[in-house]
Amino acid sequence: MLFLQTEFNATLKPDFYYTSKKQEIAILVGVHKKSDPENKLTEYLDELEALTATAGARTAARLTQNLDYPNPRTFIGEGKLQELMNLVGFHKADVVIFDDELSPSQIRNIEKNFKEVKIIDRSLLILDIFSKNAKTAQAKTQVELALNQYLLPRLTKMWTHLSKQKGGIGMKGPGETEIETDRRVIRSNISDLKEKLALIDKQNKVQRQSRTDKKRVALVGYTNVGKSTIMNLLSRADVLAENKLFATLDSTVRKVVFEDPHNEGQFIPILLSDTVGFIRKLPTLLIESFKSTLAEVVEADVLLHVVDISNPEFENQMTLVKQTLFDIGAKEKPTLLVFNKIDEYIKQNPDTSLTEFEKSWLSKEHAPIVFISATEKTNINALKMGILNLL
Repeated sequence: MLFLQTEFNATLKPDFYYTSKKQEIAILVGVHKKSDPENKLTEYLDELEALTATAGARTAARLTQNLDYPNPRTFIGEGKLQELMNLVGFHKADVVIFDDELSPSQIRNIEKNFKEVKIIDRSLLILDIFSKNAKTAQAKTQVELALNQYLLPRLTKMWTHLSKQKGGIGMKGPGETEIETDRRVIRSNISDLKEKLALIDKQNKVQRQSRTDKKRVALVGYTNVGKSTIMNLLSRADVLAENKLFATLDSTVRKVVFEDPHNEGQFIPILLSDTVGFIRKLPTLLIESFKSTLAEVVEADVLLHVVDISNPEFENQMTLVKQTLFDIGAKEKPTLLVFNKIDEYIKQNPDTSLTEFEKSWLSKEHAPIVFISATEKTNINALKMGILNLL
């Protein structure tokens, strides 16, 4: 499994990361806070398992604990830490993945108990996925910047020059005596990457300004809700569409031409953009570094908020997307709610009336709504009319 193989690695050591030949085995760890509903931790760990699978590892077991708040030293209690050690030994696990971001001291304290096992938190796992899926110079630079900023305070076991080499969701690198040197290297990398990203942002801004004569529509939503499939359907483009979290990172813009329903023979050109999906607990560093990509959302005339209604968590996902739009200054944009995957919803709820479901949401939401299936091409004309009405 390839882990964080970005350009800056070569600056540190030529063999800093490499590809592991075998599928790694992971143990997932989560803490249930008493303030959270009972089923929340299961939902979070389900998503963490999906992220782990996207990264290329297999989940062998989960370890959970009920706490008022995570242990400041080791995230979980001492008894649970021993239980975790036993689980790792029983399953011969390669990596332990925590569902929250660990502090540098927590990572160090946990690592003392595991000689051959790597300790990863949710943020680093997401960075791993982003690093593999970034294709353009902009996305690679954004991920690299976030990765450098994440690693700077965490130069621990992942950097040690020991006799044994590691790979996969694993690390090998400089020894303890080289940590200060590595810190200077990373700080220099951060400075260089910021300058590089500023130049790319400037170029993108010029490109966006040259497109001001056309109406712009941006697809937004939780990761893996079908945005790229809709993009392909409307634009007849060949944008990667996979049933994986974060299959798309790069902002893709395509020209789409719709026939004007009020003027026969007249056509309306639109610029349609597909953007990175949102997710719970998305590392702040990634949000900051991807602001230039999200500029497509901020500067759009209309947003298509795509929702996977076949996902039991779709309402929570909608709330998170709306909060993210608020955070980046795009909450007041004219928005069309696109409830996608109605075919899957009907399969899962054969006794539920889709008409009643639609009526309940039409009365609940103030934004216009359309119900579609992008894969089955259901109600696509209604989607196009919804876009044109908002424009």
